[in-house]
Amino acid sequence: MASLEELREKLDEIDDKMVRLYEERMDVCGQIGSYKIENGRKVLDRQREKEKLQSVALKVSSDFDKKGVQELYEQLMSMSRKLQYRQLVEAGALGRLPFVEVTSLDAENARIVFPGTEGAFSQAATKDYFGENCSSFHVRTFREAMEAIEDGAADYAVLPIENSTAGSVDEMYDLLVEFENYIVGETIIPVVHTLAAVPGAHFSDIERVYSKGVALMQASRFLGKHSDWQQISVTNTAIAASKIKDDNDLSQAAVCSAEAAKLNGLEILEENINDDETNCTRFIVVTNQKIFLKNASKISICLELAHESGSLYRLLSHFIYNDLNMTRIESRPIKGRDWEYRFFIDFEGNMAEPAVKNAIRGLREESRNMRILGNY
Repeated sequence: MASLEELREKLDEIDDKMVRLYEERMDVCGQIGSYKIENGRKVLDRQREKEKLQSVALKVSSDFDKKGVQELYEQLMSMSRKLQYRQLVEAGALGRLPFVEVTSLDAENARIVFPGTEGAFSQAATKDYFGENCSSFHVRTFREAMEAIEDGAADYAVLPIENSTAGSVDEMYDLLVEFENYIVGETIIPVVHTLAAVPGAHFSDIERVYSKGVALMQASRFLGKHSDWQQISVTNTAIAASKIKDDNDLSQAAVCSAEAAKLNGLEILEENINDDETNCTRFIVVTNQKIFLKNASKISICLELAHESGSLYRLLSHFIYNDLNMTRIESRPIKGRDWEYRFFIDFEGNMAEPAVKNAIRGLREESRNMRILGNY
């Protein structure tokens, strides 16, 4: 029997041949790419790839090798497509992306909408991004804020999309699909909750606590120590504070910001009731214009995939091949299609970069209903 060193030498010889053959194969694929560009042919030919996988599987004997050779050829064909997508982009076949580059947002003349009321964390995020003196107004819900943008009542909306403790704001992902609005910025602010009540109230008086559901979750350890309190969800933490003021009921309290408590004339019974001292929320800035800032460095997209094995794996390879760092992936169910999901992906990059154009070309070709949600 041959020694380990001799067997490894034999493997090296085979690998050398495979590398040379790989280069030869990719050269032919490049010629095919040129032909497709000249003749207006699509890169992805699903039927051809299906037939190829069936053909190579018949050329090996064991079931283990059948699976292995099919996986190998799936990768080879994937690399061939990526080469041809690059050729298409270099030839200008991608066309201009329907987004206009701008140097800055016109914050001075803009009307900004945020959900909640005075003292809401979304108002704090609005001021953090657009400045203390920005022209802003509030609506009750996320949907109303998106509608204000769509109707032209506001130029921008500031909306929460992710909390470091409670996770994603699922409703926002669904609204980004429903409305033709686009992300142009983001800001992250610390979220510190207090327990506030009308002047004169004491812990022994409290029976009901009002706040937004995620805020109640973010203060669950503190609230858990008072299991006799009924927890009631409302649309916003600042709206909870406003309700406590209007009801003027000693038995009610709100989980809200110190600013909301102050604006509504409430007394703070307990400060810093967060479970996590570093609790913060990421807010997105949304508009109905297809624009992106020149220095934008993050892209958000959503896409649907074929409901079959390996579809997500194949799509994610476009980020790897183009050296793009994917920072987040989220899934949401697709209405009317049980157990099928829409994926939301954030990755680093700017739409003017060739690597981003290459990836977008491949993602569009190989997914269903791919949409760019914004570059910011």
